[in-house]
Amino acid sequence: MAQVLIGVDELVEAMLSDRPPVVLDVRWQLGDDHGAERYREGHLPGSVYVDLDRELAAPPSAGGGRHPLPGVEALQQAARGWGIDDGDPVVVYDDSGALAAARAWWLLRWGGIADVWILDGGLGAGREAGMRISAGDATPRGGNVTLTGGALP
Repeated sequence: MAQVLIGVDELVEAMLSDRPPVVLDVRWQLGDDHGAERYREGHLPGSVYVDLDRELAAPPSAGGGRHPLPGVEALQQAARGWGIDDGDPVVVYDDSGALAAARAWWLLRWGGIADVWILDGGLGAGREAGMRISAGDATPRGGNVTLTGGALP
């Protein structure tokens, strides 16, 4: 079985490697649409904000529910906007027990990205370990990842 979690020390080591991961901040909570504001107030260095409602879900519908899965084309466009290239490792985190991060993990793995991890303990673990916290928005360069869909059941 593939490793799902990555620890803070492993993340720091990976960030210093020749092929650092794309780090995605997926802060979302039901009934709270202020994830982008919390991201701008403080996030892990180099991380890119991911909007669960707009980028990890298709529009709500009576038949699809509140957060239907996005189509592979929409997910690929979002992933390219986050700066993901083919072959890039990806680390996702949130600040609410990994619920939103797990959705991002599953979608990216389903899309065909093999190296995706959830930061064990999320943003809080990074803070507790003494990681620097950045403020403001990140402006990722465009990526070229190609997603295929269907890589996970």
